[in-house]
Amino acid sequence: MTLGTPATHRLAIAALLFNAFTWGVSWWPFRQLQALGVHPLWQTTLVFAAAVAVLVAAWPRAVVEVVRTPSLWVLVLAAGATNACFNWGVTIGDVVRVVLLFYLMPLWSALLAWLLLGERAGLAAGMRIALALSGAAVVLWPAQGAPELALGLPEWLGLAGGFSFALNNVMLRREAGRGEHARALAMFLGGLLVAGALALWQGRNGVVPPPPDPAWGWVLGTAALAFWFIGSNLALQYGAARLDAHTTAVVMISEVLFASASALALGAGRLTPQVAAGGALIVGAALLAAWRPRART
Repeated sequence: MTLGTPATHRLAIAALLFNAFTWGVSWWPFRQLQALGVHPLWQTTLVFAAAVAVLVAAWPRAVVEVVRTPSLWVLVLAAGATNACFNWGVTIGDVVRVVLLFYLMPLWSALLAWLLLGERAGLAAGMRIALALSGAAVVLWPAQGAPELALGLPEWLGLAGGFSFALNNVMLRREAGRGEHARALAMFLGGLLVAGALALWQGRNGVVPPPPDPAWGWVLGTAALAFWFIGSNLALQYGAARLDAHTTAVVMISEVLFASASALALGAGRLTPQVAAGGALIVGAALLAAWRPRART
């Protein structure tokens, strides 16, 4: 059920589209910052550190609620893994493939909702899972002459990020009674802690180089990205609070369109017939998961 006037409805949809656009094209600024020497894990750490500082300064009571609520720390881990994996994956891999694998959420959501919320998967859920798995198999099927499935680091990051995002969404539903600012702080805190921990760990293994010396280019770029993400998160909170969950889910799938169109236009991804076919199955499963028939009045 939509809350408010038709004008509020349109504004809420616009807010969700802004959030989907933000994440759909976020690969581009991350790649620009990587070209300046900042690894995407360090970018994520710094961007979310700035966002946490702003949120703590604006809503200090949210800190107390997060610290005193153990269940919100599951949200911290889920949101942190989502951002770390997604940002890293789209920066180093084929954006179209990574985003499509990220959106295998019908599969992960059905599993997690059963485990954490006690929701049983019926026939319709089983069909969505089959569609999503079929789409993933088509996207990852080895090209002619290739010996095995095309699963490199970017693809694994896309899969892990999608699973974490499904857990993030399930935890948001489970913790819907918590304060809005506390949930937002938990999500940004996760981006800081998880990405920072991964950056330090992979840095010790020589995989992730340390951040370069401060320079106006990447410092200002990181600050701008932090404020952009804060605005995007607030837009998500505004839109999701004023639209029913299924409308929200349908609108958010537009992220696939924004990511694919921008990647194809700027040469960061390829849309082969095989990827297009697999993507259609994955997006179809996501749309079916979001759609519900309207009740009779």
